[in-house]
Amino acid sequence: MRRLEARDLRESGLLKHYRIIRRWACRNNGLADADLELLIYFDCLDFFTRHDYEIGTYTYSWDKMRWDRLLKEGWIVVWRKRNHTTQKYNIYKVSFKCKQLISRMYRIMIGDEDIPTSERRNIIMKGKTYTDTVLQSAIQNVNQDKTR
Repeated sequence: MRRLEARDLRESGLLKHYRIIRRWACRNNGLADADLELLIYFDCLDFFTRHDYEIGTYTYSWDKMRWDRLLKEGWIVVWRKRNHTTQKYNIYKVSFKCKQLISRMYRIMIGDEDIPTSERRNIIMKGKTYTDTVLQSAIQNVNQDKTR
C-alpha cells in the first residue's frame, strides 16, 4: 500500500471547501464549530473516555456545558457503563446520527454529494440574515465545482 503524502491531499482538494461545508453542517444541526470538530476527533478515536474529552478540548474555547449538551442531544452515547468494581469509568462513542453527519460531510468534500439547496433541507437557504445570503452563493459555488 502506498503511503499518503501531503501532495496527494492537496491534489485531491479534500479541504478546499471545508469551511463552507462545516458552516452548513453546524448551522443545520445546531452545533458550534468547536463541537463539530471535537466530534470529528472523537469519530477518529472510535471509543473514548471523559479523560479523552478533556485532552481533546485543550485547543477549543472553554464551554463548561459542552459535554453534557453533546450527551443530551445524542451526539455522544455510552458504549459501556461503569460498574464501580471492574470498570471504573464509562466508555463512550459517537452516535449513529453523528457518524451519518460526518460521513455526509466527507461525501460532500470529495464530490459524491452536493450540499442541499432546498429551504426544507437547508436552513441557510431561507436567507434570513446577510451571512445566510453570502453562504447561499458560496454553497452554489461548491455545488458547481466539479473538481472537488
